[in-house]
Amino acid sequence: MNLSPLPTIMLEPLVRAALLEDLGRAGDLTTDAIVPENHHATTVLVARQTGVVVGLDLAMLAFRLIDQNVELIVERADGSELSQGQVIATVSGPARAILTAERTALNFLCHLSGIATATASIVDAVRGHDAKIVCTRKTTPGLRALEKYAVRAGGGSNHRFGLDDAILIKDNHIAIAGGIRTAIERARSSIGHLVKIEVEVDTLAQLEEALALAPDAVLLDNMSIDELRQAVVMVAGRAITEASGRITPATAPAIAATGVDLISIGWLTHSAPILDIGLDYREP
Repeated sequence: MNLSPLPTIMLEPLVRAALLEDLGRAGDLTTDAIVPENHHATTVLVARQTGVVVGLDLAMLAFRLIDQNVELIVERADGSELSQGQVIATVSGPARAILTAERTALNFLCHLSGIATATASIVDAVRGHDAKIVCTRKTTPGLRALEKYAVRAGGGSNHRFGLDDAILIKDNHIAIAGGIRTAIERARSSIGHLVKIEVEVDTLAQLEEALALAPDAVLLDNMSIDELRQAVVMVAGRAITEASGRITPATAPAIAATGVDLISIGWLTHSAPILDIGLDYREP
């Protein structure tokens, strides 16, 4: 997998804010009281479950922002599949720094690896079909770039990053505009030539109306398998087709088999369970 890492300048403010939240007003009272100041430790990041790892740059930053002398040697890079008990990386250096940053590092690592693992499960479920798995804007506030990166690490693709990426005309836009035609015509008259238009439809009748106005993509929301199949035939390659609505690993294969181009899933970023990863001390 060709997974380009996110620039450090994007990551550092998020990690710094998380550390400051944890350190509070007096720092790590427990570690500072118990661990000698000059004690050196070697620890390992270990997978407690099978899955896909992502977030190692964030973990590294968490440790290094506390103490630049912490070293992290990666054995399983972002996007790698993990087996239970597998060592992901070795973390060594000042013990106080490692213990102080441990929770922040693991919070990022477990959360993002959980997203990547969930994405990989859906990608695997639709293997053999052409449909791509994409995420949505249903992300944790402040963490969108990280969570969408995790989706890519799991083999998925990204939908728009924000409101300024593209036009996505949804049901409330249509209702306020007074109809699909008016909504699309207003949108088209206000954008530049590089901005694409997608319109959400709930029925085949709405789809027919939308297609007459040549949108770039159609969002087929909560349609049945039979409706999705008919919708793909109606579109006939004139627009990108995107299926959405309560999609699971169990239902995804049948949806992909209808011939849709994209399957968008909100829970990948807003509700994916964490991947259990621990930090274990290694005796000298």
